[in-house]
Amino acid sequence: MTSPAAPTQALLLLLALTLMWGTNWPLFPMALAEISIWTFRTITVGLATLLLFGFALWRGVSLVVPRRNWAWLVLASLCNLVIWNLTSALATTYMHSGQAAVLSYTMPLWVALISILFFGERLTLRLAAALACGLATVLLLMWPNLGHASRAPIGALLGLTAGLAWAVGTLVLKRIDWGAPGLAITVWQIALSWLPMMLGTLVFADWNFFWPGTRSIVVVLYIGLIPMAIGTAIWFAIVGLLPTNVAALSSIAVPIVAMISGALINSEPLGILQIAALLCAVSAIWLVLRPQAPVRASRTG
Repeated sequence: MTSPAAPTQALLLLLALTLMWGTNWPLFPMALAEISIWTFRTITVGLATLLLFGFALWRGVSLVVPRRNWAWLVLASLCNLVIWNLTSALATTYMHSGQAAVLSYTMPLWVALISILFFGERLTLRLAAALACGLATVLLLMWPNLGHASRAPIGALLGLTAGLAWAVGTLVLKRIDWGAPGLAITVWQIALSWLPMMLGTLVFADWNFFWPGTRSIVVVLYIGLIPMAIGTAIWFAIVGLLPTNVAALSSIAVPIVAMISGALINSEPLGILQIAALLCAVSAIWLVLRPQAPVRASRTG
């Protein structure tokens, strides 16, 4: 039975997580100014893997996953960690970090669209309005940069790809009976994503060695240990304390924090167009996440 203090504790954790993940976005360009995307993600994912493995062992959580589910686990890792981590971070090099966050957090919209196209979910007026708001978000964020055709579409495409990959990974996680604790599935997803990151570093990274600046080193260590490792552990604590639709509030709150912190930290624009895009994104995600109203049975007699 959930204790009365659990919702308060979970909401405080949700607030901490939102700040942790939201303020993370403006830091990406700082790290990628000196370090390749492959090296950056190899280090941060490696740190998160070590910390989460240690956390799971400390908590006594079993890491055994049934053999039948390993192919699905690899697919979830590819979508949720490999593609997401690479495209979301790389998007911040083509567009402002707050705008990249808004597009990357369109995951609930992609889940709704995939469910309509492939799983027979009905296209309701509410979902149609959400998809329209999502399209408006993309157009508003791209509008100021349409003159720079080589950069704006690439940044938007990378951000949307991150959201799509996260959606596919989420659907895989929701539709498989894993037969293992949620923390174990997360730990293995992160661990499995480290190998392709490392291979990418070996193949694509520039091996003209130089020692990056102190700021880059601090940012990389911070992202690997705090948002990726500790943030992930906090997320699963929240899921265990709050209903899913309440926990999903982070999908709305993180891009808001990311855009505001981007303006404060990197002097990114936060004008009428950006605020309008943010409102469209928040509206779209809220429409998707809002619980359906129960259907009342008609009374007879």
